[in-house]
Amino acid sequence: MTGTLYAIGIGPGDPELMTLKAVRILGQVGAICVPKGKEEGASLALSIVRKAVSIEGKEVVEAFFPMKTNDRAANGRDLDARWGETVAALLGRLDKGVDMAFITIGDPTVYSTFFYLYDRLLDARPGLRIEIVPGVSSINAAASRARISLALGEEKVAIMPATNLDGLDAVLAQFDTVVLMKVYKVIDRIVATLAERGLLGQSVYVSRAGMADEFVCTDLAGLKVGDLDYFSLVIVKNRKGA
Repeated sequence: MTGTLYAIGIGPGDPELMTLKAVRILGQVGAICVPKGKEEGASLALSIVRKAVSIEGKEVVEAFFPMKTNDRAANGRDLDARWGETVAALLGRLDKGVDMAFITIGDPTVYSTFFYLYDRLLDARPGLRIEIVPGVSSINAAASRARISLALGEEKVAIMPATNLDGLDAVLAQFDTVVLMKVYKVIDRIVATLAERGLLGQSVYVSRAGMADEFVCTDLAGLKVGDLDYFSLVIVKNRKGA
């Protein structure tokens, strides 16, 4: 009998923010797939899981997904090959009846590596049992730590990656709350845009929400690119008429 694959959101970093369902399933599966951005070094996701669940006796399968390079074509070929390797590794165990968990920081449906594999897995095994277990996203955690509401009443919320800020002015004009993800490389451009629209005082920067070294800052003008973290976002509360 083929095993079941669970895509599990483990939350933003605080192991106490893992759901009861996530903890239960991680305790039951025989193998855990751990996505990594680098071949060397430890997995942050796995370190979070270890604080809540014993993984003794479980097989840990590492899936390496390289970061972007300047050569988009070469990078695309590399990623396709890596995804193919991961699909083969997962199916090799699932076909033997082993239940597996694919862990991802935050929630599997929000900017997660998992959905790059989802279609490939179902193409290879149309009847494969896949269960997606939601987790607390960094967006929710950051808003909670900053003590602000993401939306009330009929307010509209937009979420966009800061890797592409084209159209940011239009988004700021149309939405009551704007969440910019992974801002660490472009904070200068974001600050300049927010200053032009008079929104600096209505914005907050949060990095590593829920982790021991979490940082919340309302003085965005004082932030410097080299000092910022990969796990970072900015929440803008765009008051109407501002």
